[in-house]
Amino acid sequence: MKKNIQLVLSGIAVALLVVGCASGPSVAELNELTRQIVKASFRDEGIAKADRLLNTDETNRACSEADATGKPLDEKTAKALEEMNFKAIQWPSDGQFIGDWKQGEVIAQSGRGLTWTDKAGDVNGGNCYNCHQISKTEISYGTIGPSLYNYGKIRGVTDPNSPDSKPIVEYTWGKIWNSKAYNACSNMPRAGHMGILTEAQVRHVVGLLLDPKSPVNQ
Repeated sequence: MKKNIQLVLSGIAVALLVVGCASGPSVAELNELTRQIVKASFRDEGIAKADRLLNTDETNRACSEADATGKPLDEKTAKALEEMNFKAIQWPSDGQFIGDWKQGEVIAQSGRGLTWTDKAGDVNGGNCYNCHQISKTEISYGTIGPSLYNYGKIRGVTDPNSPDSKPIVEYTWGKIWNSKAYNACSNMPRAGHMGILTEAQVRHVVGLLLDPKSPVNQ
């Protein structure tokens, strides 16, 4: 493995010298070099496959290229990607958006899943506290994402099953299922779209955020 990495890095050095004599490497060339490094550096281990890094979709490729150039996506491209991701949202098969907030809290607390030590079929967690404050009683949480404490209360949701609450309920489901439907280069994982959480789990997390009885809204 080490020898393979050294060969790839040597090839990159030569390539950079060659293209450097002209106008410097293009984004496409750098992407291919990066792909070669990843391919040589990672191996499949259990359910963790190197394809997770190599086989990215159109949205992730566009956002990665934007990061590489230091320029945000242009408005037209961003809108097109958001529309594509919105169409990919799977809404509740039974029409039920709100689940058990107690189960939602367990999911939000759990960071397990998708590692090489996990087994296929193991239940994943949402790892929500890694990026958000959610419950006032939880003292350990990340700040990459905004605080979600009082999420439903701030938005005036007193009955998540009422017609008046429908827009925010649907938005919450959609945001959890596929965050890039609302922000093309969002850092938030596409929990439902990527199969991290099941439909039932997404329903419970929506319940955690919107149920007035949930500690989120106390």
